[in-house]
Amino acid sequence: MTESMGPKRQVLFVDDEPNVLSGLRRMLRCQRNVWNMHFAGGGEAALDVMRKIPIDVIVSDMRMPGMDGAELLTQVADRYPNTIRLVLSGQSEQEKIFRVIGPAHQFLSKPCDADRLIHTIERAVNLRAQLQDTALQEIISKIAALPSLPEIYRDLVHELESDHASIDRVAEMIESDLAMSAKVLQLVNSSFFGLPSRVTAPKHAASLLGLNIMRPLALSASVFLQYESLDVDGFCLDHEIQHGLAVAVAARRVAECETDDPGLIDDTFVAGMLHDIGKLILAVHHTEAFTDAIRLANARQQPLWQAELEIFQTTHAAIGGHLLGLWGLPNPVVEAVAFHHQPRSAPGGRFCPLTAVHVANNLIGLDVSCCETLAKCSESSPPLEKDMDLEYLESLQLKLRAEHWCNQMLTEAMP
Repeated sequence: MTESMGPKRQVLFVDDEPNVLSGLRRMLRCQRNVWNMHFAGGGEAALDVMRKIPIDVIVSDMRMPGMDGAELLTQVADRYPNTIRLVLSGQSEQEKIFRVIGPAHQFLSKPCDADRLIHTIERAVNLRAQLQDTALQEIISKIAALPSLPEIYRDLVHELESDHASIDRVAEMIESDLAMSAKVLQLVNSSFFGLPSRVTAPKHAASLLGLNIMRPLALSASVFLQYESLDVDGFCLDHEIQHGLAVAVAARRVAECETDDPGLIDDTFVAGMLHDIGKLILAVHHTEAFTDAIRLANARQQPLWQAELEIFQTTHAAIGGHLLGLWGLPNPVVEAVAFHHQPRSAPGGRFCPLTAVHVANNLIGLDVSCCETLAKCSESSPPLEKDMDLEYLESLQLKLRAEHWCNQMLTEAMP
């Protein structure tokens, strides 16, 4: 059964309990002017709605007779990859949740209040709207897992299969890999596992999940994938992981210089680690075009993101931010990843994880002294790193602080 049609977002709720659907109708009545809401009593009824109407967001229960939520969302992922897929389920269905970790983007627990449900849906559709290319939208919506380095993947599987597995060792492995960190953070920040919603340290996230959850996730739910070599000149996953870790450590040091807020510091670390995860998406799913972008950037001696704009009409930063937002990671992390090359495009006018990641990303890997670089910046000389946004730092009245940050990195964190 469907309600009124119009140029509004199309949201489909699926549950075999009529009382649950009635409750959702009442709870979300305030959204009638924003959404066209549709309600289906099962998987087949939901697919029947989707054959007639392009659905933006589907919110499904898991435990349903006939076609359960896992099978429904798997079919939706195959047939309608642009649809955002959310699970709204109970704690008792953990085993079924493992089956849908790939096709679902986020997981919400019953009971779920109206504000949380509305915020989750609105945030997901707004992020999708920011990425205009429908082909890229489709690719990102399909991503269930990203590839990890073979050595780390094998070590993780070996550790989890061991009779003497240690969650501390598992957590250290998770933290050393971009793809594993992103996936674990997606899970731990969902409400399904009943853990604190704001967890941005990968090692902490793995420790909170524990071996009883990590084992089935990694060994039977195929949450992690082993990296297959790619023929992309100028791209090396091992290098990207090392660069991400170096930026994470440096950005965290910058944040520690400006604040004692542990949440902001944790956000900064994970944003630094994941800031280039969009490159991995492009390397895996747009190999040829990404190779062209790297060649173009090298030929013109310009930042890679500028060449990507010409070829993809978007950047690896925007793509990475989009995926992490779709997976429900915290806004400061998404913002830092999405705008780390163009910080002035982000809202707000204060120090935040984006500030630290932007600075750290531009200082890591320079073949000159960071202090020399910042000294030149402070004297308004042309910066050695052409991607550094000095006007942005000036607008925050932080330009002079950059030299202090650099000294801290030199003495404590630079690899």
